[in-house]
Amino acid sequence: MASAVSSDIEVLEKARKSVAADYVPREDEPYMSEQQVNFFRKLLLEWKRSILDASSATLQSLQDGPIREPDLNDRASSEADWGIELRTRDRQRKLIAKIDAALRRIDAGEYGYCEVTGDPIGIRRLIARPVATMTVEAQEAHERREKISRDD
Repeated sequence: MASAVSSDIEVLEKARKSVAADYVPREDEPYMSEQQVNFFRKLLLEWKRSILDASSATLQSLQDGPIREPDLNDRASSEADWGIELRTRDRQRKLIAKIDAALRRIDAGEYGYCEVTGDPIGIRRLIARPVATMTVEAQEAHERREKISRDD
């Protein structure tokens, strides 16, 4: 499962590098200026494109044919690998929905601001997690409430 998370991080990092060739937002600029908004729009679109490319490669591999390993152990190993791959693609499908929501927030002029407090989320947090919807403090409070309700 660690490979799925590292894969997500690698895909985001690749998208970040391709977009950051021209411009990288800085903390000392006006928050959510047109240039910053355009950077995040390009980053989100590139991230989504990368995920969709990887998904189509997985789909193509699935269409190439079933697993036909003669050895039962090899077959079990291959099936386990496919299971992990499919779970990764499911996670990425959910991530695409978050990317689309972030793009809608950009169009609505709400991107970069906490959905709970209305405060700026911060450039560094948005670069690290472009689909973030809350400030670090609001996210921590949300997670604490979630933990308490799970414990009940």
